Amino acid sequence: MSSKDDTRNAILNIHPGAGGKESEDWAFMLFRMYKRWIDQNKFDMNILNYQDGDENGLKDVSIEINGLNAYGNLKSEGGVHRLVRISPFDTNSRRHTSFASVFVYPVIDEDIDISIDDKDLKIDTYRASGAGGQHVNKTDSAVRITHIPTGIVCQCQNQRSQLKNKNIALKILKSKLYEIKINENRQEKNKLNDLKKDISWGSQIRSYVFHPYQMVKDHRTNYETSNIDKILNGDINEFIRKYLLLKMESE
Repeated sequence: MSSKDDTRNAILNIHPGAGGKESEDWAFMLFRMYKRWIDQNKFDMNILNYQDGDENGLKDVSIEINGLNAYGNLKSEGGVHRLVRISPFDTNSRRHTSFASVFVYPVIDEDIDISIDDKDLKIDTYRASGAGGQHVNKTDSAVRITHIPTGIVCQCQNQRSQLKNKNIALKILKSKLYEIKINENRQEKNKLNDLKKDISWGSQIRSYVFHPYQMVKDHRTNYETSNIDKILNGDINEFIRKYLLLKMESE
């Protein structure tokens, strides 16, 4: 926890890869895992944006985690997470592989100046929607902000007020721009974009295997466990610890 940003709060974003309801269900399983980790470690959580999947699961979620070293711990989770299981949606009970990406950003304080020019923003408003008619508004209160120079898109539809949704989307955007600024200083300008473009084979940081055996393995540290239920119930601290030790040794 030597970085100045490690002590900050964090924004965690989960997005399913290709594969429709399979990957959307996997994204929801990861969301549930992190919610349980947050509760177990006495952090506070605020859902900034949540979009239901078409039939199940979720299409996108952004949550703010508040507490000491929230970002320092969760930065280890950024990357592609791979699931292998017998699909509950396949009537022939075949094995499926699903992917979901996790992005983690530090929440920046007022003392950090991230300037955003209004002319660089494209702001769209639309009606909030969700599976089964949930969260549907009668007004165009949902907000989508596109940062034209970087192509970053941030959206929020949880609040009934368009202004509140806009402010939350801007907060997420500033955190993402700050993370890019950090990566540029580390000569990793394309790190985030590369992750977003490759939510697929060979890019995963961790695999969760239900079949033909049970195993969770981190491909960066080679740490693994067969207790997959414990991990999906939020007990991921040993994975976090192994990653931080590896990072410390490499610096």
